[in-house]
Amino acid sequence: MVSRPPRITDVSRSAPLAPTVPLVPTAPTAPTAPTAPTAPAAPTVPSVPAVCLALGLTLALTACGGVHGAPGGSGVRDPYYPKAGNGGYDVTHYALDLAYEPGPRPRLTGTATLTARAAWDLSAFDLDLKGLDVQGVTVDGRPARFSRAGQELTVRPHDALDAHRTFRVTVRYSGAPETLTDPDGTREGWLPTADGALALGEPTGSMTWFPGDHHPSDKASYDLAVTVPKGLRAVSNGELTGESTSGGRTRFTWHTAEPMASYVATLAVGRYTVRRSTTRDGLPVYVAVDPAEAAASRPVLARIPEIMAWAQDAFGRYPFSSTGAIVDAAPQVGYALETQNRPVFPQAPDVGTLVHELAHQWFGDSVTPRTWRDMWLNEGFATYAEWLWEEDHGGPSAQRTFDALYAHGEDEYPGLWDFPPAEPGDAAHLSGTPVYQRGAMVLHEIRRTVGDTAFRALLRGWAAAHRHGNADTADFTAYVEKTAPRKDFTRVWDDWLYGQGRPDRP
Repeated sequence: MVSRPPRITDVSRSAPLAPTVPLVPTAPTAPTAPTAPTAPAAPTVPSVPAVCLALGLTLALTACGGVHGAPGGSGVRDPYYPKAGNGGYDVTHYALDLAYEPGPRPRLTGTATLTARAAWDLSAFDLDLKGLDVQGVTVDGRPARFSRAGQELTVRPHDALDAHRTFRVTVRYSGAPETLTDPDGTREGWLPTADGALALGEPTGSMTWFPGDHHPSDKASYDLAVTVPKGLRAVSNGELTGESTSGGRTRFTWHTAEPMASYVATLAVGRYTVRRSTTRDGLPVYVAVDPAEAAASRPVLARIPEIMAWAQDAFGRYPFSSTGAIVDAAPQVGYALETQNRPVFPQAPDVGTLVHELAHQWFGDSVTPRTWRDMWLNEGFATYAEWLWEEDHGGPSAQRTFDALYAHGEDEYPGLWDFPPAEPGDAAHLSGTPVYQRGAMVLHEIRRTVGDTAFRALLRGWAAAHRHGNADTADFTAYVEKTAPRKDFTRVWDDWLYGQGRPDRP
């Protein structure tokens, strides 16, 4: 995501100081893997006779009917969004069939089929779904009971789901999708535009348009079919596999084969001009631009092949099957987002922003944070990619950018030293300046410690080691120390990554 002032170009600029951030609270331990249970482990199920003797005939009959196991957790206890995601299962695939009617009274109708694997014997499980009315739920084709409480859709299958079993849950739903306001004041979820809508998910907005396990630790493949009024287009992640018009409506189908966290899933509905091309090594490029932004966007988007070639040299093999961009005319959105395969821009981007969001395809989309506390692994890397691009294309060196930030950073980026990048104070600060700019400074300090050649190898190696997976800050620090075992990173971690205030210069 990019929602910040431009990079330092004139250190004499000033801005009001940001309010002081409170001390970082101690957060609960995050889950260590997408499939690890975050609710207490399922209790040992006693034998049926024991249950019948203990509970009496009525309850015994219920037990004998196959209701056993334990419910999945309603949240994975993320340090900043504890209700996000769900315990007890791992989603492997989403099949979404949607129809959208924009206008003064917009309406979304959907059928979502999730293929998932039970982590333990499940008597019930939750899905995240904000707003929207649920008409029915089935599990493996059989009707299931369900209930709603806030963002939780609790499903009780007819029969308990055995541990390690793969199952399919289908949810039919409809209504007017909601727009959410984050603790930092930005808006996400379903964002109406002049001719359609943008669906943007960081951090929890995807639950406003489809049910799922909406936490970055659970990644899956996707098939998305969207029907919209004729004349509009529906653009999403992955590859366009079909487009057909009948009865005044057009149906678009998209397939995303590589694992994707739901917060980088997107759907853009509107009037777009589409351009298809390829990079020099044959990678498909799909660009959809609102006609109002076409002229301003054209020279920047024309550099996608050049940026991709540079990025692959810097970060290693591109992790996905296509690239591109979506440019809308929606300045009210206020930020760009690294949606997988093709980032979304609410208006024509500049080159630095395009570099930032394309770098996220490696750092954030492929190597995805295990919890929201690890946001700096997204934003610090993407910000440092901007520094490297400038350094490699006749701009200031990364060292010069670092020095300017250290000397005068708060003039351009108020709050730069308010908290360490690895420990934002709360959810309102996940996109704060320290996460972006000071996160990039951490990487530069690593570069200074190991040298340029080793650092470039480290960037490529980190992206390869966790390709299509999840990682947290502890994984990264361990990787750095293993990669450069004869170097001392104590000061980098203690002062730059976790330290309070502005570190002393060496």
